[in-house]
Amino acid sequence: MTVLVTGGAGYIGSHMVLALRDAGEPVVVLDNLSTGFREAVPADVPLVIGDVGDNALLMRTLGQHGIDAVAHFAARIVAPESVRDPLGYYAANTLRTHGLLETLVAANVKRFIFSSTAAVYGMAPPTPTPESAPCDPASPYGASKAMSERILRDVGAAYGMSYVVLRYFNVAGADAAMRAGQRSPAASNLITLAVRAALGIGPKLQIMGTDLPTPDGTGVRDYIHVSDLADAHVAALRHLREDRGSLTLNCGYGHGYSVREVVDAVNRVTGKPLPVVEGPRREGDPYVSIADATLIRAKLGWKPSRDNIDLVVDHALRWERMLRGERMPMIEKRRA
Repeated sequence: MTVLVTGGAGYIGSHMVLALRDAGEPVVVLDNLSTGFREAVPADVPLVIGDVGDNALLMRTLGQHGIDAVAHFAARIVAPESVRDPLGYYAANTLRTHGLLETLVAANVKRFIFSSTAAVYGMAPPTPTPESAPCDPASPYGASKAMSERILRDVGAAYGMSYVVLRYFNVAGADAAMRAGQRSPAASNLITLAVRAALGIGPKLQIMGTDLPTPDGTGVRDYIHVSDLADAHVAALRHLREDRGSLTLNCGYGHGYSVREVVDAVNRVTGKPLPVVEGPRREGDPYVSIADATLIRAKLGWKPSRDNIDLVVDHALRWERMLRGERMPMIEKRRA
């Protein structure tokens, strides 16, 4: 049977595609390429170009490829943007997830992995944050994901669909073999911005807030390597294939680094000081965001192997260097 990866031409989705291929799982990608890239999809993986909200296309894809499980990454993901465009976020994230689930129920696809976020917890969750913490999202982005989680829970109860919800903390890095990484010029995660600044291909790194109630005054985040995150998704698929029930799990390492500590890591990896500017804190950002990662290790047997901030930075840096120096090959025409 085959796994459908929606949003598989994007940053995290493309790493999931690689992890599935490495595990010997047949995989198909559905992506409208609005933020994804053809180059991110391996040539031997079928790419269906279209929107996850196109139910007719989705139904044909499910039937043609014998899909038995779906990993759903297709979404809009920038919290500040969601404040300016809440209707767009609820449409892209919540309504399209509803439509996708409706089609999967009609097609009798019973296994679903959902890409969620720590943003469902809001501004002041307990630290580290367990899955049982109240969901009180501070942005339409977080709310759109929390709503989708609720829909998924109800669908699972009503129609017998098994699911794993994975709540990401801060995802960074790139595939060690440089097969995938962050391609978007609009990427807003700290480590990507920092390595681009270090290479002189982006502006100076802005430290947003130096007077926060943290040990060094800057925000603290739990940074998880994107390949460890992809491995967690493969473990989630294995869990579902073994019919061991539905789960909601945090994806993080259980400890964090401040912005200044990330800057120090970039300085160590590059061997030179990173150009930074200090600015006021950004409203709507939690001061500290660290996962309680106990449950994912216990339930999925997940054992991350890349829990090292210098390694995460090094992979992100090598990816940016490779990407800026590469000549993009012509991509052969793929069948939809």
